[in-house]
Amino acid sequence: MSKTPIKADINFEQELWKVANELRGAVAENQYKDFVLSMIFLKHMSERYEMRKEELSALLHDKNSNYFTADEAEINYVLEDADEYLSKNVYIIPKEATWEYLKSNAEQDNIKVIVDDAFDVLDATLSKFRPDLKGILPRIFVKSQLTARQVGGLINLLSNPKLSQKENPESDILGRVYEYYIGKFALAEGSGAGQFFTPGSIVRLMVEMIEPYEGKIFDAACGSGGMFVQSLKFLESHGGDKRNIAIYGQERYDGTLRLCKMNLALRDLSFDVRLGDSLLNDQFPDLKADYIIVNPPFNVSQWHPEDLPENDPRLFGPKEEFATDGNANFMWMQTFWSHLSNKGTASVVMANGAMTSNNKGEKNVREFMVNNSMIDCIVRLPDKLFLTTGIPACIFILSKNRDGKDGKHRERKNEILFIDTSKMGTMESRKLRVFTDADIDKVAQTYHAWRNIGGTYENTDGYSYNATLEEVQKQDYKLTPGIYVGTEEVENDGILFEDKMANLQATLQEQFAKGNELQQKILENFEKI
Repeated sequence: MSKTPIKADINFEQELWKVANELRGAVAENQYKDFVLSMIFLKHMSERYEMRKEELSALLHDKNSNYFTADEAEINYVLEDADEYLSKNVYIIPKEATWEYLKSNAEQDNIKVIVDDAFDVLDATLSKFRPDLKGILPRIFVKSQLTARQVGGLINLLSNPKLSQKENPESDILGRVYEYYIGKFALAEGSGAGQFFTPGSIVRLMVEMIEPYEGKIFDAACGSGGMFVQSLKFLESHGGDKRNIAIYGQERYDGTLRLCKMNLALRDLSFDVRLGDSLLNDQFPDLKADYIIVNPPFNVSQWHPEDLPENDPRLFGPKEEFATDGNANFMWMQTFWSHLSNKGTASVVMANGAMTSNNKGEKNVREFMVNNSMIDCIVRLPDKLFLTTGIPACIFILSKNRDGKDGKHRERKNEILFIDTSKMGTMESRKLRVFTDADIDKVAQTYHAWRNIGGTYENTDGYSYNATLEEVQKQDYKLTPGIYVGTEEVENDGILFEDKMANLQATLQEQFAKGNELQQKILENFEKI
């Protein structure tokens, strides 16, 4: 599929910072998201209801429409028929939970109570049709330190037409506002943001590499749902249909799971995301996904593998050999592999240590994966890509689709592609690096040229190498790309080495002479003093 144009952009960053500043002083920065994102979610649901109601009203009054009627009673009946909204994945929102109601009461002294009551009403309305959304909007304003004036100011700022889906129907504005805030709040959250945020350029790279056009998509550590949203963007940019994907996710933290549900609901996606520890309490034991896109917690120790059943079907072998309390990295790997369909592919962010660790329960799992042709590609990532950790990272591409029988991809069971991106990316700030569109396209195209039938892949010194399993085995199963890609070839400038050395020696002698001359002048000046 070819890419379709991106929807129109709207510059709203200045307005968003005004919203955040309204909370300053009364709310800790790492709690901004709880207040702002909940409010944005209510605004989105309210606007969708209003837009659908206006659409129905126009149809009912249009003489050329199948809905047309001159009967006012029938018009009112249709406008209050829940099915007419549910058919468009929209819900009838009671007046006291609409954005217009909050806006009209923004100056009231009891606005904090009004907002929390609106959350209760909306929560009850949504959970009536979607039980999995129950509890998505807890009462948080009354017990906060925010003043009524600050809450009213927050409502007024979010009422800006620039932040309205209704005013900007082609821009996915509220979804983008939500995504923008998740990224900005991750900066304030620090290391704790790892629970809910993976930088967008990394997610996009992972998605572009494995191309989730259709099927079941699973994230066993789904955070705020960024992997799912990027998969949707991939589909839209390539002319795909979101009805062709099914989303499944699991998240350990309840507050983060609420963020995920709101994020997916904002995008009008159907989903099944559940609460629980994916390592010890797998909520989808029978799920076989076509695509797994995941950034699990790195290097988790003391995760209690003793609580695993002896015959856990995820393990490649005996528990005492294939599960270690010292590090859960390869328990994650085994979990993802167990959830792949017969033709499934997984893209996994992992700590660099997983590529070389010799610890029991890690190296033997890595050996098993290499020997059984589970690993398709390893991508070394540059430093400073993550806001929340300095741990060097890489991407493992695992695949059960390596036999070349699907008509799209060639047989590559005896090969692993290594890609080193350590010199790629652009520094967006002193602390943060991002992949550019050109970087992402280069890596994705390299992988596709290697994987796809008819591809024109060639090894590139210092960047990529197609290794045989035998080569990896000879390197003691180490998976660091630098071992295989070597150093980048220096461009030949046509000057002989001997001539270069002669020129270098002449330049140094000239510099030494100037240095001696300068030293003599300094000594003479000292004598004059």
